[in-house]
Amino acid sequence: MKQSVFIPGHRGPARVEGEVACCLFHGNRVFVARDDGRLTLPRVDTEAYGLALDQAHYLGTLDGTHCYGLALPRGAALPEGLELLGLRALILEGDELVGGIAGQAFQLLEWARTHRHCGSCGQPTLPHAADRAVECPDCKLVFYPRIAPVMMALVYRRNGNGSELLLTRKAGYAPGRYTVVAGFVEAGESLEHCLAREVMEEVGVEIRNPRYFGSQPWPFPNSLVMAFSAEWAGGEVVPDVTELEEARWFSIDALPDLPESVHISRQLIDDTLTQLRKGC
Repeated sequence: MKQSVFIPGHRGPARVEGEVACCLFHGNRVFVARDDGRLTLPRVDTEAYGLALDQAHYLGTLDGTHCYGLALPRGAALPEGLELLGLRALILEGDELVGGIAGQAFQLLEWARTHRHCGSCGQPTLPHAADRAVECPDCKLVFYPRIAPVMMALVYRRNGNGSELLLTRKAGYAPGRYTVVAGFVEAGESLEHCLAREVMEEVGVEIRNPRYFGSQPWPFPNSLVMAFSAEWAGGEVVPDVTELEEARWFSIDALPDLPESVHISRQLIDDTLTQLRKGC
């Protein structure tokens, strides 16, 4: 099956006739289509549904078709023959391309909804002439889409009985499922300082030798997750009960239920297990 090609962009054409590829949201859910079982974004004739592209966010081209993110107006007829999925359910489908485009569209729609007025003087904002941003016509402040950086840390240690991972769970998480330490970067912090602080605050141990693994946009609502592994450097595990229900060491040969493979936390765990079993 041919792989779809998405070319991102933020400046769309002045006019588009006919169908466009749409991340069309109804509240917090997005319409998707199935093509021989493969998830895809629907092609929609915007005029037929009364959708105004000047109220949409241009995303780029998907297989040569202009692609937009927009919200279905209140009272508009729901498109027929399409599936309506929550964003989390869509991401768990495992299609990184469709999930990624929809996640970007959702973040842009939320940013636009919450930045209709200037946060300094209260005047209505206008689209910026060059950037993906809005600008206050009065005091000239410019507001770009927000990103909230999140640090993720998988702590491991080696001992005479083998290797162990320090895993945690929050109240309300899937029963029996554990994951890694995570928290938001605070103003003025480096990533390394945030990593050490979050681990100490949540589980009470010190770390050393952090190793960057990768990143993942996470649109709930506007996070960028940056994942690290780090070696235990000392201290006993004492979970912060205001944040966590439990935190403890697990042998790498007796791990609990873990996050789904689409989550970078699971990818971080799998990569670290590979490194530990290699003796790295």
